[in-house]
Amino acid sequence: MAKRKKRRKTNFLFKKGKLQLSGVISLVLIFGMVVVLAVQLIPRISFSTNQPETTLNTTNHQKFIRTLAPYAQTMHRKYGVLPSITIAQAILESDWGTSQLSDRYNNYFGMKGTIYQTTKEMKTQEFTNGKWVTVTARFRVYNSWKDSVKDHTMLFVNGTNWNRDQYKGVLTAKDYKTAARALYAAGYATDPDYPSKLIELIQSYQLEKYDQQ
Repeated sequence: MAKRKKRRKTNFLFKKGKLQLSGVISLVLIFGMVVVLAVQLIPRISFSTNQPETTLNTTNHQKFIRTLAPYAQTMHRKYGVLPSITIAQAILESDWGTSQLSDRYNNYFGMKGTIYQTTKEMKTQEFTNGKWVTVTARFRVYNSWKDSVKDHTMLFVNGTNWNRDQYKGVLTAKDYKTAARALYAAGYATDPDYPSKLIELIQSYQLEKYDQQ
């Protein structure tokens, strides 16, 4: 009798175990279906959420370009600096006019200065000895973005105190690729990728069309 009771108990436990296992498998299957549905749904949610932001950014970018282009072309007719280069540099240096330096002080090109009354001290990143380092420098303050564009143009026209022809290659360049490489060769920026970044911006936003107008 004891053996029979024990056997019955074992069978009950076995059946109970099968029921528990079946329940676990069901839960796993349900969880798997939820995950699959979530994976299919998430990209759609992300796309729907991000689409207005992308459109807004594109609109702001085009507005920024259209604002600068006419004056950049005026500077080109007077002094020879390609508008595509002026616009691309303004985009890159000011982050589309959103940087603190451009938003507060109308400095769209990271132009530095030494006169205390007309400059502000700020931190910036420079590429030195093969790595990026943070340095503190004084940057010029302008009354308007047009003053910034003109000062930037005149730097190329007048050169520096130690080399009047420092940016001659930029002024004489007949295309934006040559001008972008001439900028880096003249020491305008420390970033070795500076020319390629300018060229990519010009091509992405078709800024070269302003050079022909």
